[in-house]
Amino acid sequence: MHTLTLKVQDSVLDKVLYFLKNLPKQEVIIVSDQIEKENDVDLIGNLVNNPIHIGKEINFLSRDDANER
Repeated sequence: MHTLTLKVQDSVLDKVLYFLKNLPKQEVIIVSDQIEKENDVDLIGNLVNNPIHIGKEINFLSRDDANER
């Protein structure tokens, strides 16, 4: 038995999964069907496209306050 790893576009993903699931169960075993989103893989790109905003009510130490400690 062989193991395949595929990268497919979203437009054909459902067709590929349908095809694989309809092959004989004795001859083909789907080990994993994890679907990764591109944004989940690229942490920096995800943060750039979806920045985190910190509220103004949160106070951080100033540089002088941090140096005093």
